[in-house]
Amino acid sequence: MKEPRDAMKCGPPPERVPVMPFPFRSGRWLLPILACLFTASVLPAGEPPPEKRIVFLGDSITQAGGYVQIIEAALIAAQPDVVREIIPLGLASETVSGLSEKGHAGGQFPRPDLHERLDRVLAKTKPQLVLACYGMNDGIYYPPDATRTKAFQDGMIKLHAKAAAAGARIIHLTPPVFDPLPIRDQVLPDGLVEYPRPWQGYNTVLDQYSAWLLGKRADGWEVLDIHGPMNAALAERRVKDPQFTLAGDGVHAGAEGHVIMARPVIDAWGLRIKADGTPDTAGGEGILAAVRRKQSLLSAAWLSGVGHLRPGMAPGLPLAEAQAKAAVLDDEARGLARAAQARDGSAPKLGK
Repeated sequence: MKEPRDAMKCGPPPERVPVMPFPFRSGRWLLPILACLFTASVLPAGEPPPEKRIVFLGDSITQAGGYVQIIEAALIAAQPDVVREIIPLGLASETVSGLSEKGHAGGQFPRPDLHERLDRVLAKTKPQLVLACYGMNDGIYYPPDATRTKAFQDGMIKLHAKAAAAGARIIHLTPPVFDPLPIRDQVLPDGLVEYPRPWQGYNTVLDQYSAWLLGKRADGWEVLDIHGPMNAALAERRVKDPQFTLAGDGVHAGAEGHVIMARPVIDAWGLRIKADGTPDTAGGEGILAAVRRKQSLLSAAWLSGVGHLRPGMAPGLPLAEAQAKAAVLDDEARGLARAAQARDGSAPKLGK
């Protein structure tokens, strides 16, 4: 969708930089957020996950698929003989909080709630590992509010508990970044009762959500930080180019943003990618291209197979048909990865 509020579907842009057209007014939150980000945001490089059935959940940013495709392509490049089923189940406009702003999508429908479909997702996919990226839509683009914050936290806690009860390990990803700069003529100022368009300082809400998630590491949660690196990357690029953005609509990141989103998982799993997100191996471009086509088939098919309440989604192929077509593309990607390893005489090294 073109209008920024249904950019609210989910998305990744970054912000919170000195050259923002609006002052960074969240000083009261800054110290705890920075403490959390700098003490808990970097995990040592490890090994690819042992789980073979991996589900990705999220909103439209996850449904767009860029970062998910980068991660799967890197896994295949590193271990072409280890077959993992990656199930992309991001859904546009979705929240984990169950909240929806008045008049969402021009009043056509409220935001979908993950918890309406979560039991079906877990029952039908039977995941061993879940990666979940929520937050962008959960504050419904309003200023900070304790009730909305609690709805986000309660929704995340419920998701975590249900995944664990289903026997799955879950990794939470902090939300991407909201950037008011590219939509500065559309965002709204402080002090309004209703926000039919995004509040200009909405990224500070995502700062708070991210800090809370990172703090849950103390309770044993696995959390990887997307939000902090996206903030940092945007700030760095704007030193030389004050108009630089990772998302033209303020919410949904382009290719560069999805590489930044993938990086924390890539690093945590000891994988290797190039700056453009392709696997760091011969034939990497072909591997990623095959994975993109594969996931496009599977995303639509799994969304239709599981079911959801969001209107306007084109139905996917019957799941068995999509899986058969995806298997051909999977073989193509693995063949390229094996050929690269044969030329090199060894498997590619893991890690940065």
